[in-house]
Amino acid sequence: METVKEITPTVHDLGDFKVRRVLPSRPRTMVGPFIFVDEFGPAQMETGQGMDVRPHPHINLATVTYLFEGAIHHRDSIGSSMVIRPGAINLMTAGKGIVHSERSPQEERDAGPRLYGMQTWLALPDGKEEIDPAFDHVAETDLPLIETEGASARVLMGTLWGASAATPQHSATIYADIVLGGGKVPIDAEADERAVLATEGDVSLDGQRLEPFTLYVLAPGHAATLGGKGRAMLLGGEAFTTKRHVWWNFVSSSRDRINQAKEDWQERRFPVVPGDEQERIPIPEVPKTVSYP
Repeated sequence: METVKEITPTVHDLGDFKVRRVLPSRPRTMVGPFIFVDEFGPAQMETGQGMDVRPHPHINLATVTYLFEGAIHHRDSIGSSMVIRPGAINLMTAGKGIVHSERSPQEERDAGPRLYGMQTWLALPDGKEEIDPAFDHVAETDLPLIETEGASARVLMGTLWGASAATPQHSATIYADIVLGGGKVPIDAEADERAVLATEGDVSLDGQRLEPFTLYVLAPGHAATLGGKGRAMLLGGEAFTTKRHVWWNFVSSSRDRINQAKEDWQERRFPVVPGDEQERIPIPEVPKTVSYP
């Protein structure tokens, strides 16, 4: 199987659910614009409990939230308030700076929340790192579903299999949710960089079984085929020629810019989140998310 790298996840056990992170990692920082890739759950939480990610800042990146199960209420400092459910995409562009929170809606807490999905970050390209912050919610109806015998693929970003998602792009990006029921799906080879992550079931790439939650980075130009029964995410896009640094929730081509963002958060210079002003996540002494070296 022609892969460049196999990246095993770092697992963070948050008690109620596990988060598996494959990017950034020591073997590789990025695949296309993707610089952070988390898979969380599946998890069943107790009645009354829920996800509570308190307000925290981002710069020079865009976050992409996609759920298989459950719901998350997103609020941010530009006034956005949106509950995302399975099938839709939330794209939050941090640009020069944004603050957001992610919490389980009350109706989910009352029922005992299920949580299962993907949280990814896209580095913003040269010349767009400091654009104005923005938020886009793209409904399931604007994300094309490609169906073949024994398989389906939903295009979440970019153009794949001749169909294009309505999700805005800051640089050329591909992202898809592939569900396999015994059929096969070809992996388009046009993107500069591509990777596959199996999230459930028994998925194979060119006939070789994939370890769940491991990121398989494909060789450029290699036309691969996914098969089996299960689910996998395809991600990638245009290769970056300028290095990106990651520290905590900050991404930038400039370490000085990251240091400025640290100071701005500590000194409370970032805006607050309307409707979620009381709490905040402090700067960690040792962040769990860093780029190497």
